[in-house]
Amino acid sequence: MQTTSHLTMTRALLPRAGWATQAALVVLFSLLIALSAQVSIEIGPVPITLQTLAVLLTGALLGSRLGAATILLYLLEGVAGLPVFAGGNNAWSLARGGVPYFLGPTAGYLFGFLPAAFAVGWLAERGWTRSVPRTVLAMVIGNLIIYALGLGNLARFVQSPALLNAGLLPFLPGDALKIALAVVILPGGWQLLERLGPPAARAGTPR
Repeated sequence: MQTTSHLTMTRALLPRAGWATQAALVVLFSLLIALSAQVSIEIGPVPITLQTLAVLLTGALLGSRLGAATILLYLLEGVAGLPVFAGGNNAWSLARGGVPYFLGPTAGYLFGFLPAAFAVGWLAERGWTRSVPRTVLAMVIGNLIIYALGLGNLARFVQSPALLNAGLLPFLPGDALKIALAVVILPGGWQLLERLGPPAARAGTPR
C-alpha cells in the first residue's frame, strides 16, 4: 500500500482508480501534450512551445509509470501519422534538411520527454511536488534531461558556436515562467487538497 508521501495528486484525487481510469488519464494527458505543442512560435530549428510544461506536469500529476506511458503514447501517435507535434507535424513530416521529423533537429527533445516525465513523476511520488523548493528542483531536473538529449541531437544540425543560441538560451525565460506556473499548480494544488480534498491528501502531509 502506498504511503501518503508516495501519492501523486491524481492518485490522491482518484484513490480507487482502476486500469480503465488510468488508461483514460494516459489518453487524456497525451492529447493535452499534443494541444500544447500547437502553441508554437518558430524562432529557428527548435520552436518555442508549451510542451515542456505539459510534459513535466504530466509526470508530476500522474507519477513515473503513467507519466512515461503517456509520453510513449504521445510519441506513438506521431508515428501513427497524427499531427501531434509542433506545427501540426507527425513523425514522418519533413523537417529542416528534408529528413523525417522524428530524425530532425527537434527529435532529441521529443525523446527526452519520456525520461523527463518519468524522473519528475518519480520525484512526485516521493513528495517533492508538495513544497515550492523541491517542485522548482524537480522541474529543473526534468528540463535538464530534455535539454541534454535535445542539444545532443541538435548538434548534428547546428555547429557548436551557435548550438546554445539555437537550442537553449532563447527558451530559458519561458522555462522560468513555466516553473512558476508549476509551483502554482502543484504545491498550490496540494494545499487546496489539504483543505478541501480527500483524506488521503490531508493526512500525513510533509511540512
